Amino acid sequence: MFLKETLFSRTSIAAVAKSLDACAMRGRAIAANLANVTTPGYQRIEVSFEDRLKKALDGAGLQGTADQTGHMPIGKPDLDQVRPIAYRSQDPTLPGEINNVDVDEEAAKMAENQILFSYGVKFIQERKGDISSAISGQPG
Repeated sequence: MFLKETLFSRTSIAAVAKSLDACAMRGRAIAANLANVTTPGYQRIEVSFEDRLKKALDGAGLQGTADQTGHMPIGKPDLDQVRPIAYRSQDPTLPGEINNVDVDEEAAKMAENQILFSYGVKFIQERKGDISSAISGQPG
């Protein structure tokens, strides 16, 4: 158990796995946006994740400790608590019936998301290969 936690929870693999979760959620948001491109008044869905991940990985930030359930978290968030959040983008300049989905923008975001997802999968595969090689003593 300790070995598993040390190898997979305390390395970059955990952060990249959370990034893959964010990519999956972002892919679903983009698909919903594209499916509703002609729906009057539809407001596009966006996913927020990278800023909170960056804050959690920042080595210079202080992290508070909550010893009771009612305490509000302070300082940088714990990596285990960082999750992607989907939200509707609000543009106050658009009247209520205007759809704010741009097909070209969604296609560009989909391509970017696919590249990030592919890189994350490749990164985890290589790290697991390195760990397997180290455990078995065989060069990878």
